[in-house]
Amino acid sequence: MSGGGDGLPYFPRRGNEGYLVETYDLTLDYRVVSNRLSGVAVLTLWTTQVLSTVTLDFADLRVDRVVLGGRRLRYDHQKEKLRIRLPEPVAAGWQLVIEIGYRGSPRPTGSRYGGLGWEQLEDGVLVASQPTGAPSWFPCNDRPDHKSAYRFAVATSSQYQVVANGRLAGVAHSGSTSTWSYVQDAPMATYLASIQIGPYQRTELPGAVPQTLVAPVRRLPAAKAALERQDAMMALFTYQFGPYPFDGYTVVVTDDHLDIPVEAQGMAMFGANHMNGEWSNQRLIAHELAHQWFGNSLTLGDWRDIWLHEGFACYAEWLWSQASGNRSADEHARTWHHRLKNEPEDLLLANPGAAHLFDDRVYKRGALALHALRRTVGDEPFFRTLRTWTAENRHGTVTTEGFTKVVAAVTGRDLSQLFDEWLWQERLPPLP
Repeated sequence: MSGGGDGLPYFPRRGNEGYLVETYDLTLDYRVVSNRLSGVAVLTLWTTQVLSTVTLDFADLRVDRVVLGGRRLRYDHQKEKLRIRLPEPVAAGWQLVIEIGYRGSPRPTGSRYGGLGWEQLEDGVLVASQPTGAPSWFPCNDRPDHKSAYRFAVATSSQYQVVANGRLAGVAHSGSTSTWSYVQDAPMATYLASIQIGPYQRTELPGAVPQTLVAPVRRLPAAKAALERQDAMMALFTYQFGPYPFDGYTVVVTDDHLDIPVEAQGMAMFGANHMNGEWSNQRLIAHELAHQWFGNSLTLGDWRDIWLHEGFACYAEWLWSQASGNRSADEHARTWHHRLKNEPEDLLLANPGAAHLFDDRVYKRGALALHALRRTVGDEPFFRTLRTWTAENRHGTVTTEGFTKVVAAVTGRDLSQLFDEWLWQERLPPLP
């Protein structure tokens, strides 16, 4: 469960105990105009303790049936929890394959950060669930420390294209409906599961790693121009962070304007407003790409460790800035250190609290902490540490403590004072 500044969970109503989901198999039928979704979720799970009830996170959609081994089960669904009563208690180590049929008009789940999850666009759908929006569209164990494989089969009107995590396994056409199938074998946290639906066209972008652009036809020229240097970013990050962790990378550009871009596993979603050559948007392209290493392959197990995602992705912006002939990482660090000195110094980077989860100070102080580490140990040990970190934890769950241990192992140095000042003290330390 996710921790908080006082030792309590950031999101106490999310996540459940007693089992691990091996695979989510989601069969969805969605009508864009009427916003009607019907779905069948088949969860293959393994019990980790004696269970008489399986509890899942699931928001506002109506449950029609729950089936186990051909037998309908009793269930209770309220307050975003679906409690399924098993016919008899099962011991730890049992496999259960539970089928849940549901339907309704999906909408974002509420949070202190606004609506999360399934969101209607002007003509289509965008799903961005970080941190707790996954239950808006499928029943799940919504906790970041449990990763699973996924299968998606999404039927919708043939005038639309569908993008989901993983590799495209096929498209089947029947009358005016098309069914898009995707397979995501790399373990994935629930909040990173995503579906994108829109009047899109897809095109392949050049690169050693397969890269795909999906956008409305009229947005393609500007999007291609804006993404012209994405493969150079990919090459830089592969050199500095280690091999790209997934089979490919897909960028979805919506016809709508979005406040911020968001990433999911193996993909990123941008608004049409982000597709220009300005640095303010180029840095976002680098940021979302970096999340494929830091956030999607290496995923926090506890939301208090959000700096392991955002601090690293922000630092990747600075690395790309320097490599592309713009301001150096050192210049960015000095600028942001000066700015943060004029901000309230009331935040613990390694445990900022739910209210500050997406505070810009977490992003920038996280990047500054990495720059302080780099200046302390030197470039070669620093980047060797990052490559070791990503290799040892590929597709895994990570913690701040785990990162500091890797740093110590790679550099052979006791850096506990540096980490204490940057991660566990509110006062902003000077840059080394």
